[in-house]
Amino acid sequence: MSAPEELLHRIFGFQSFRPGQEEIVASVLEGRDTLAIMPTGGGKSLCFQLPALCREGVTLVISPLIALMRDQVRALREAGVEAGALTSGNTEEETEEVFQAIDDGRLKLLYMAPERLSSSATLGLLRRANCTLIAVDEAHCVSQWGHDFRPDYLRIGELKQTLGVPLAAFTATADAETRAEIVTRLFAGTPPRSFLRGFDRPNIHLAFAAKDGPRAQILSFAAARKGQSGIVYCATRAKTEGLAAALREAGHSALHYHGGMEADDRRQAEFRFQQEDGLIVAATVAFGMGIDKPDIRWVAHADLPKSIESYYQEIGRAGRDGAPAETLTLYGADDIRLRRSQIDEGLAPLERKAADHTRLNALLGLAEAQACRRQMLLRYFGEDPEPCGNCDLCETPPEVFDATDAVRKALSAMLRTGESFGAGHLIDILTGNTTDKVRARHHEDLPTFGVGRDLSRAQWQAVFRQMMGRDLIRPDPERHGAFRMTDPARPILRGEERITLRRDTIRKATAGNVIKTLVGEEDAPLLSALKAKRRALAEEGRVPAYVIFPDRTLIEMAETRPATLDDMARVSGVGAKKLERYGALFLEIITGTLPDPQHPARRRLSGRAGADLYDQLMEAQNRLSRGENGTEKPLTCSASLIAKIAEMRPDNSDTLNRLLGERRADRFGAAFLNILTEA
Repeated sequence: MSAPEELLHRIFGFQSFRPGQEEIVASVLEGRDTLAIMPTGGGKSLCFQLPALCREGVTLVISPLIALMRDQVRALREAGVEAGALTSGNTEEETEEVFQAIDDGRLKLLYMAPERLSSSATLGLLRRANCTLIAVDEAHCVSQWGHDFRPDYLRIGELKQTLGVPLAAFTATADAETRAEIVTRLFAGTPPRSFLRGFDRPNIHLAFAAKDGPRAQILSFAAARKGQSGIVYCATRAKTEGLAAALREAGHSALHYHGGMEADDRRQAEFRFQQEDGLIVAATVAFGMGIDKPDIRWVAHADLPKSIESYYQEIGRAGRDGAPAETLTLYGADDIRLRRSQIDEGLAPLERKAADHTRLNALLGLAEAQACRRQMLLRYFGEDPEPCGNCDLCETPPEVFDATDAVRKALSAMLRTGESFGAGHLIDILTGNTTDKVRARHHEDLPTFGVGRDLSRAQWQAVFRQMMGRDLIRPDPERHGAFRMTDPARPILRGEERITLRRDTIRKATAGNVIKTLVGEEDAPLLSALKAKRRALAEEGRVPAYVIFPDRTLIEMAETRPATLDDMARVSGVGAKKLERYGALFLEIITGTLPDPQHPARRRLSGRAGADLYDQLMEAQNRLSRGENGTEKPLTCSASLIAKIAEMRPDNSDTLNRLLGERRADRFGAAFLNILTEA
């Protein structure tokens, strides 16, 4: 079998591994049970695809969504890899094609949804296919502590034991509890070799903002990034439709997506998002997990997510190509109240509810952070990084103040009104606003009436929101959202502890914070032309544009402007199969002319050290084809033989002569050896 490094370049078009990949690939190749936690965009799929090509037999890939499987299978086939998927979305012809590839012994990767494991025929099929490795994508779905629990994932551990094969599990988001459950359920409690390769996505800019006209904030954020692909996550189906309409009215290409749509409409939305540049999707969290689109430039949350795990999974869909990407998360008191009530009114046991409140508290702490957001985010996952410089708080440190007195006033107002009211009525009391509701309850007679006139209503709203974020107060669903005090607030109320809050977290998302353009002004026209060619090829082949080439590859083409197929082969993401299919077409866009056709043996060497040797050996052969004097009978070597010599680089005449044979060695041996020795 071929070495991983050679396949990495020839099949996938990469010159080297990304950080962390090489060790994981080696572990999987050795047949060791492996658990890898890698950031989204860190190259997880390569860590099981590459070993699958190096190992005997078929690798079974268990993946949660049909769209995700289809994307990976299409990308592999474009790279010249025999891969297939058995899903409920297959046509009869597609399923028969997979079965035929299994029977012919051609298939290397077989994708399957976990639901298919319940079929009695699956085990027999896998044995017939000679399944020698199981790879589990999105492995956090096995955990009931996780945010995407899939019951069918629980069958995977039993399948591993029955087949007696190694298992490699991959996920981008898993805290310590989730990791422990993955080990228990997938590996029967026997610890696999684990790789925790960091959760950091340094290319993603992190930002939160308190809601202050949220629709206008989202429209402003999108306007600053016009023409770039983005996702806006919303808490309700109705909001996705309204926001998508508002984005279209503002001149954007936008559509909505939610679980209540017809299946055909959802598929069409996914297809458009994959195919079209610059499309925005306003969606519920039902959208995105199966979208393997590398060039999403931004993700916005119109409402607060459920937890840090959910937040990190959702923003992780931006910037998978490693280029700069941006995020914005809006939040307000209503979001916090909604998330609290969803937990409290759920049917989960008390232990699970307590854990969910803890997870929400961590997210609220991130929203109301007073220093680097990335530090706080990564500390949640057990890392201890330096300040990042790529979040809103690093760029503009918030103004903070000693809020001890303000918090004590707020707590006093709550307690004196029997913990029976929400923020609106309490702020009326604190600011001395004599409303009908205040008068009806004689709350103007309270000692706390008017003691908070030093802060505006908006500032008091920020104080209450931050108090919720710090879990000093919680809305009580049994009392229509009235605030009740928690234990951590008691030392502050008694004057035993002091507290610092942000003076005002109400900000507007402005157009000033525009991400850097992906290429310089002089390269932009060429990048547009390359994208147009990619779009045409994608439409012709009915595949997503990034399956042809991702943005990152086109950007490198525009910046380096390769002049030959050898130069093109050195561009990241241009493997041998894609060079053969598309190299000349994109080179014509860059240089204005089609390159001269190459023999397949020479094209396989493009961009590699053997390419120059091949050319020199071929030149020497042409010069000596009729002998030194040009009068002898013509004699040549095949292109394949010259390519073999260029790759092997024999350094002595005996080895070279065995390759050439006696007649050709007499004619070319000395000249070839001289070229090889100099090289």
